[in-house]
Amino acid sequence: MYRPYLSPSADSRPFRDVESQLRDLTQDFTTSFNTGNYDHAAGLFASDGELMAPRQEPAYGQKPVERLLRQLGEAGYSDLRMETTRVEHSGDIAMEVGRFSLVVRKADGTTVPERGKYVKVWRRLGAWRLMADCWSGSPLAVSDRAA
Repeated sequence: MYRPYLSPSADSRPFRDVESQLRDLTQDFTTSFNTGNYDHAAGLFASDGELMAPRQEPAYGQKPVERLLRQLGEAGYSDLRMETTRVEHSGDIAMEVGRFSLVVRKADGTTVPERGKYVKVWRRLGAWRLMADCWSGSPLAVSDRAA
């Protein structure tokens, strides 16, 4: 009987499932945005990926996505939190749905909370890359408006 050859550099861990991979990548995006690493966050997009933010023109490609993320960060967007609620995939395409919260810091020092939902479309291009990322806000509860 033959035993399979295991190279010393072979990873003995089983492949991670798609949902876990995408959840981790979304958390990488969140951490990168919150720490001002906009280039790293934009690097999660495909070369022709698209970011569609509310009240902004869409950004196509990694450099324009990086500029838009930087613009949002400099406009006071911070403390981004994302929670994946659903992942569906088939082959090299996946869809992620979730909800987010963040804080917008105004020039006068006040903060405005924002909550909403998002949809991400991922494509496996060797590694998983964002093809499209879109989010929209939800109406705030009265208790959330007084920040």
